[in-house]
Amino acid sequence: MFSLFIRRGLCACLCAGTCALACTTALSSSADAQSRPSATPVSPTALAVSPSTDMQETNVSTSTEQLTVNGVRRKLSTGPDTANLFRHSLGYSAYSGGGVSSLPVLNGMADERVATFVDGMRIPSACPNHMNPALSYIDPDAVSSAVAIAGITSVSQGGDSTGGTLEVNRKDPIFSSSSKLLVTGHVRGDYRSNGGGSGASGSITTANDWLSLRYTGSYSHASDYHTGGNERRVLSTSYLSFNHAVTLGVKKDNHLLAITAGQQDIPYEGFPNQYMDMTNNRSTFVNGKYKGDFNWGTLEARGFWQRVDHAMNMLADKGGHTATTGMPMNTDTRTAGYALKATIPLGRKHTLGLGSSFDHNGLNDWWPPLQGSMMMGPNTFHNINQGHRDRLGHYIEWKAQWLPRFSTELGLRNDLVMMNTGPVSPYSWHGMMSMADAMAAQRFNAASRGRTDTNFDVTALARWTPLDSLTLEGGYARKSRAPSLYERYAWGQGAMSTTMIGWFGDGNGYVGNLHLTSEIANTLSTTLTWHDPVNHAWEVKVQPYYTYTHNYINVVRIGTLPNGLSKLQFANHNARSYGINSSGFVKLWNTTAFGMGELKANLNWVRGQDLVTHSGLYHQMPANGSISLHETYENWTGRVEVTLVKAKSTVDWLRNEPRTPGYALLGLGGSYRWRVLTLDASIENLLNQKYYLPLGGLSLGDYRASGVLSPLAGLGRSFNLSLTATF
Repeated sequence: MFSLFIRRGLCACLCAGTCALACTTALSSSADAQSRPSATPVSPTALAVSPSTDMQETNVSTSTEQLTVNGVRRKLSTGPDTANLFRHSLGYSAYSGGGVSSLPVLNGMADERVATFVDGMRIPSACPNHMNPALSYIDPDAVSSAVAIAGITSVSQGGDSTGGTLEVNRKDPIFSSSSKLLVTGHVRGDYRSNGGGSGASGSITTANDWLSLRYTGSYSHASDYHTGGNERRVLSTSYLSFNHAVTLGVKKDNHLLAITAGQQDIPYEGFPNQYMDMTNNRSTFVNGKYKGDFNWGTLEARGFWQRVDHAMNMLADKGGHTATTGMPMNTDTRTAGYALKATIPLGRKHTLGLGSSFDHNGLNDWWPPLQGSMMMGPNTFHNINQGHRDRLGHYIEWKAQWLPRFSTELGLRNDLVMMNTGPVSPYSWHGMMSMADAMAAQRFNAASRGRTDTNFDVTALARWTPLDSLTLEGGYARKSRAPSLYERYAWGQGAMSTTMIGWFGDGNGYVGNLHLTSEIANTLSTTLTWHDPVNHAWEVKVQPYYTYTHNYINVVRIGTLPNGLSKLQFANHNARSYGINSSGFVKLWNTTAFGMGELKANLNWVRGQDLVTHSGLYHQMPANGSISLHETYENWTGRVEVTLVKAKSTVDWLRNEPRTPGYALLGLGGSYRWRVLTLDASIENLLNQKYYLPLGGLSLGDYRASGVLSPLAGLGRSFNLSLTATF
């Protein structure tokens, strides 16, 4: 019956010339990536959809339609923000930002507490408002695999983090099965009614049996979106983005070398919960990867370089900018590094992993003077001058399969983080309006600014399968994170200069602290998986966890801003967080007449508390989940999904965090595949429900226009259309 409804609905959509969001999005969980069934378990990067070297040419183009999220294959995403790939992962949520720049959260730990890798590159935000997070540098259409691991992560999956790891990888090079030339690729176009969003992307590969060359490109644009209910326009939510990349691959026997070079250009992107907008962000990068199999084991090597030129000011919704209005802010950063990983089998039951990595991040952040302004002139404001943050890490990891049903993993890691910055200067050393900043700059320049943090991580995991239908995984992790450049070196004390610092979307002003020390998070977590071992017709996962963080980097209130919000300084406190994540699915039917139907659900809950101020930790997502009905019938697929979010009542009173009411959203989607074409259609927020985003912060774009300070409202009803063709 459900199949008939979906098919008839899609026929109506197709007759109207529509196309849609793929609805085969599988329910996924971070626990999938944490499974370690043997002494040589599959690594997260091995979950990528990458054609084998002997793949037939007829299968290559089909593979380009797929990606994996936590090991589950799904259709290519039609959304513009790569962070949305993880939206069904256990413990995952996201801070709202620009249209392609939301900030990831795992188990209540956000942004820089999450180790985020894009094709092996650890990319820090090059902005005092974190408008260019790592996941914003890759279009979802270019992603081959995406893995989210909340809480306990292996030491080989990155240090200098306390919340977990996100890994996003591009497609590996593909090769022809013979010396005959192979040409394959795909193109896609999409449209989103709310905000008039549109996008296009595609790739083309030419290859023989040892050499491969691929080009990928994408474009995405949207105007301001409208809320549900009264369909009010949400200011500062427009954006425009372009991505280009070229990948050269060389294969010989058991060795693969891939070099990718690319550029991203975002001419503008509005940020509704910031005082500023992004007026340009250009990134240029080169990334090399080598993987080889030897008699003694496997060696992986990566090297990368990236330059980012970033500019902020005010777009038209916030009043615009000219030579004499607005507030120009510029950032220039260079990132370079390497990563080496060796995997060595020690007999049939043990595996040894060894690794070394280095990341350099050099940052300049300066604010040019505004012509004729007494407040923003006459000199340049140097926020961070020749700052650098270098991280050198090494690890050793031992995996053992003691019994057929029992395995363990033990890892040790050391990260040395070295930071420094040069002398700074305010807009003016003598003006009354710059007095607070001038005095702060003098104190900052007189202080010793070099810092070195020596961090140690430990991970201990065990996996036991007492029954074919039951698996228990659990462990302990000690994870460390050194402060960021802005947390340590944001020195301004004036009302205006402090409000320009902060990636929380809360409207408050932030001041750095030279005396910060590294966070140390101690996490206990276990995952229970109960499933059908024969037909895999049902599965339930439950994952409770507890984290105690020593020297958690939070804030203390040091003043009040003219608009009634707060001036805050970063400070080390102790904190704790705990919660439970769960997911499950059951196959309801699998017949010739009606295809296959599945019911999927997930539920996440987290609670965090600062043990010094006794306030809630900032931006903790209230209890939330989804329940969806999926059907696949021949080339048709369908989805009906309900998203449920509880009212947010536990807040961080130090940051004036707003409370938000609970809500339920209904979505509908379907797709049809015909030969090389895939037509998709979906409706988000079908009932046009008005709601506020629990992690959206304050709607500062609307506040500037109306004078009313309120939480950021979510997206109203949107009809989403997409057409993909492969060749």
